[in-house]
Amino acid sequence: MPHPSTPHKLPWPSNTVPLMLAPMQGLTNRGLRHLFAQWVKPDTLFTEFMRVAPGETNKRLAASDLQEIVATEEGIPLVVQLIGHGTEALVAAARAAQNAGAAHINLNLGCPFGRMTTGLTGGGILQQPQLLQELIPALRAEIQGSFSIKLRAGYDNPQQIFSLLPLFETSKVDFLVLHPRTVVQEYEGLADHGITTRVVQETGLPIIANGDVRTAEGGLRLLEQTKAAGLMLGRGAIADPLLFQRIRDRFTGQPDRAERAAMLRHYLTGLLERYQGIFCGEQQILGKVKTVFATMDDPNFAKQIKSFKKARTIQQFHAQLGLL
Repeated sequence: MPHPSTPHKLPWPSNTVPLMLAPMQGLTNRGLRHLFAQWVKPDTLFTEFMRVAPGETNKRLAASDLQEIVATEEGIPLVVQLIGHGTEALVAAARAAQNAGAAHINLNLGCPFGRMTTGLTGGGILQQPQLLQELIPALRAEIQGSFSIKLRAGYDNPQQIFSLLPLFETSKVDFLVLHPRTVVQEYEGLADHGITTRVVQETGLPIIANGDVRTAEGGLRLLEQTKAAGLMLGRGAIADPLLFQRIRDRFTGQPDRAERAAMLRHYLTGLLERYQGIFCGEQQILGKVKTVFATMDDPNFAKQIKSFKKARTIQQFHAQLGLL
């Protein structure tokens, strides 16, 4: 049974069901966030994870990360996500983020890639959950605004989340973003949202459901199935930003080809414009724009996406936009 809840500090109005843009390393940079904020207006935005420097250092966050920190982007709350290990280092980083203007801070306990799993960082921390007994209360004591955790269901055991809930509750974490795969599973198989449903039933914490939401129909079904407080959209939204709009409008049909082409033109043009003000040189700019294609699997545009990927200059890219 859910424990009695106390008011939570939330980066969304308490009477709404928030749709959040997921933090995705290499994708959800400030240029893409700005486009989404102006165009499809997620209820909450997240930074890409900010690596926390361990050891003896006063510079826990990179100067480039500190420059990205604001309380809101285009009026939409921005959550700063931290990834690292060691209580002292993470608490110092949270303090630095708040001093730079952060109003909402999230701890990454889910990242499954590369060195994030070999050390006690990101999802790797779940290998030694006893470390969280000190870390989570210490972060809660430091963080003045909302404090949330994005995590996997467990390191290699999808039932691990249930043993962690009492700590999150007593530490007064404000909300959880749950991706119901294990860390070692990475992105194989399907997210088990039966676990999400059980977590919602067993805690009073707001739970944001994350994982495998690719259509409006799927998102609406997930909200109904799990009774989650909201949704976090990742690859599905990067492939199709208008997914936010269709879920809000409860539109479960599929856009026709003309609508999809218009969306792609607006999307890719908007990214090109913003990235030319952020990144240096045509190859870097085009390389960053092309990262979104890894999420797209629409067979109706497979030929066009292949042509976009081959473009070597911005002029060539613009010429392909005209052919959509």
